[in-house]
Amino acid sequence: MAGIIALGAFPNAAMPAGTASIPNEVFNLVKSIVGAGVLSLPAGMAAFGNAPSAIIPAIVLISTIGAFSAYGFSLIGRVCSYTGGNSYRDAWSKSVGDSSSWIPAVTCTFKTCMAVLSYSMILADTIRALLMTAGVETTRTIALLGVTGTTLLPLCLLKNLSSLAPFSLLGIGGMFYTSVAMAIRYLGGAYKLGTPAVKGSKAAAIPAGKYLADVAANYQPKFGNLGASAALSPNVFILICMLSTAYMAHFNAPKFFIELKDNTIKRYNTVVGTSFGISVLLFALVGSLGFLTFGGASSGLILNNYSGKDVLMSLSRIAVAISIVFSYPLVFVGARDGWLDLLKVPVEKRSDSVLVKTTLAILSGVTIVASQLKELAFIMSLAGATLGNALIYVYPALMFRAAVKGMGEKAGKGLKREVPFAMFSAMLGVVMGCIGAKMAFGLL
Repeated sequence: MAGIIALGAFPNAAMPAGTASIPNEVFNLVKSIVGAGVLSLPAGMAAFGNAPSAIIPAIVLISTIGAFSAYGFSLIGRVCSYTGGNSYRDAWSKSVGDSSSWIPAVTCTFKTCMAVLSYSMILADTIRALLMTAGVETTRTIALLGVTGTTLLPLCLLKNLSSLAPFSLLGIGGMFYTSVAMAIRYLGGAYKLGTPAVKGSKAAAIPAGKYLADVAANYQPKFGNLGASAALSPNVFILICMLSTAYMAHFNAPKFFIELKDNTIKRYNTVVGTSFGISVLLFALVGSLGFLTFGGASSGLILNNYSGKDVLMSLSRIAVAISIVFSYPLVFVGARDGWLDLLKVPVEKRSDSVLVKTTLAILSGVTIVASQLKELAFIMSLAGATLGNALIYVYPALMFRAAVKGMGEKAGKGLKREVPFAMFSAMLGVVMGCIGAKMAFGLL
């Protein structure tokens, strides 16, 4: 606590000079937030509803959770400003205390591992679908083993990953393309259910969508009477916790604050508000389009619902697959380094042999689990309920409270009045996490 008390006398502790402009930061933060996790949101809506009006409370929740997530992201940057912290763990050490800094470190490591697992699960489904489109019959496991052995393993063993960074741009581009493609297919009725003519009625028969016959029965649209009011069901917490995973970028908050040019809190909050606002719009759009097209049958990976013969959506699968393949090692290295940190392996002892063995061990474990688990919505909601809620709501609030306390009389009245609201956010995260974790297991 000594560090925070010393720095607390100067609410704007000295920080390295950043060079990134606000537009550059906004683009990079949106790129970090809007990933493949958005493709599971229609399934989150389907967890509690199966009528079109269910998108109304879903959009409200997407906006509300987005606002609270942005607040948590803002708190982390502000704590770094007050304490001089330069990472999530460092911000905790200089506010709450160094002796317990292993808590956020463990959480970040496991959350990164869950992200790697979800990537493998998405690749298993996506590669299989693409191979079947090309006329090659295969299983999820074989598809996953193939892409892991031939592509993911070599990429994860690279010593310098800087050359892969430009490929991460495909992620946000792929999501924009997928949003447009989903809108075209929904508005064009390519997957709508047909309605036969009723004897004695003037109503003519409505033909089924162009690609409906090519979709497996369990993925065909299913609509019922569970609309907006169904949001009162406990199952709504599945969507809430999936959103905690989807909005997760908080372990990078210190990086965004430090790298921002003229990084005042006002400018930083402009970056946060704009980025999360754009992300909310994209989440609401993709989630709504997928759910309005397939209703209660929406898959944990919505691309699974679309026909393998649909060229427009096959291009989406290709874009998503390429994006994940080249983003995979960037995330994997974070998980690997996290484990080595937790095992207290010094940097100077991380030889090529140690890195190779660690990579093989983690990648093998992830691949085995991913080959057996098929419900992406379960991973997204469970990770969000436990790890995501802690990193987004609970830890930032605890750091902020400790930072304000450490400032003593230097803390303004506004900061002191904000502490109860921050702690309310933390309690909200705990409640959502407990209920959401229980509901997540119901997806298995």
